[in-house]
Amino acid sequence: MVGEEGAFVLGWDEVLTEEELSVTLKVLCMSEEEFQEYKEQDGWEDDTDDEENSLLSNQALSRLKSPCKKLLCDSVLLTLQCYRSNLKADQDLLNNKEAFEGLSRREQQALHVRYGQKRILHRLLELIQ
Repeated sequence: MVGEEGAFVLGWDEVLTEEELSVTLKVLCMSEEEFQEYKEQDGWEDDTDDEENSLLSNQALSRLKSPCKKLLCDSVLLTLQCYRSNLKADQDLLNNKEAFEGLSRREQQALHVRYGQKRILHRLLELIQ
């Protein structure tokens, strides 16, 4: 369901791997009985009329059902814990010209990427809480 990378791709305005995330949330929030019934259906992709399979824009994420929001929130919090620094520390480093210039070019680029990733994750938390 998640693909080869085992991760979902989030953009600033929407989920870029929307189908994978939608199906994963739906399945993980099912009871065992619901899962068995869903698994026995021939087509996993046949329920396109389902509201949960619609484009996962920021507005749609804010309208997810409570169990899906909780699961997504917990996943985002676990992802944020994998970073060695928090969003504020990265922002402070970006704003400190002297400290930033003391980093190698590669470290500066990594900082920009890391900061962008954290901003997207924090925005996602705001949408689903």
